[in-house]
Amino acid sequence: MFRRKKNYFTIVLLILFSVISIYPLLYLLFYSLKTNDEIFYTNPFGIPLAPQFDNYRRAVQLFDIVGFFKNSMVITLFSVMAILILALPFSYAISRMHWKLKNTVSFYLSLGLFIPIQVIIVPLSILVKNMHISNTYLALIIPYIAFNLAFACMVLSSSFSSLPQELEESAFIDGSGVFRTFLEIMIPLVKPAISTAIIFATMSIWNEYTLASILATDQKLKTLPVGLTSFVGEHSTDWGAMGACLVIASIPTVILYLCCSEQVEKALTVSGAVKG
Repeated sequence: MFRRKKNYFTIVLLILFSVISIYPLLYLLFYSLKTNDEIFYTNPFGIPLAPQFDNYRRAVQLFDIVGFFKNSMVITLFSVMAILILALPFSYAISRMHWKLKNTVSFYLSLGLFIPIQVIIVPLSILVKNMHISNTYLALIIPYIAFNLAFACMVLSSSFSSLPQELEESAFIDGSGVFRTFLEIMIPLVKPAISTAIIFATMSIWNEYTLASILATDQKLKTLPVGLTSFVGEHSTDWGAMGACLVIASIPTVILYLCCSEQVEKALTVSGAVKG
C-alpha cells in the first residue's frame, strides 16, 4: 500500500513538473494567436477565442523575420561548427596526451569562462574595426567562437577523460595511428558530450544580444534578438505579431533539443556513473 501511494505521488509530481515545463511554450503559442485586446484585457491566459493566424503573415511580410532568422542561422551554424572543429582535438590533447605546458594552456583557456562580454566590449569593438570586418558575419562569428570555446572544451575533455586507456592501447597495438584512433574510435564514444556542447553553444549564440547589437549595426545583418526589439513601436505595438516572431525564433532551439536530448541524458548519466 505504501509503495502504491509512493508511485502515485511520483506520477503526480512528474505530471506537475511537465505542466510547469510545457506551459510557457503553450502560453507563447496562444499569445501569438491573439489580438492585443485578448492579450492584455479579455483573455490573457486562456486559449485564443478566434485564432489570429494572420499574425504570422504580418510577422513574415512586415517585420522581415525571415531575414533576421537567416542571419541567426548562418552565424550560429558556422560558429558551432568552428567550435567543434577546434574543441574536439584540443580536448583530446589535454585529456589523453602528455606534453609540456598542457596545464598552463588548459588554465589559460579556462579563463574565458570567467570573463563577461561586457568587460571587453570596447576593446573588442576597436579590434573588429581595425580588422575591417565591421558589419560582417565574421564580426560576430569570431567572438562567438572565442566566448564559447572554453565551455565546449571543458565538457569534451571531461568526457574524453572518462574513457578507459585500454581503448587507445588496443588501437595502437592493431596499428592504428593517433589521428585514426581519434576520429574513428574516440569521437564516436563522446557523442553525448558533443551533443551537450552543441546545445549549450547554440543556445548561447542564438539568444545573444549584446555583441549582435554593437558589432553588427547594419539592418541586413541583424540577428533575431536584435531584430525583435525593432518590432516595439513608439506609440503602439502589434503584440500578436511579436508573439508570432517569438514562436518562429524558438523553433530551431526546440527542434535541436528534441533531437539531442537523448544524447544529453546519456552524457549526464555517464558522468554521474563515473563520478560515483
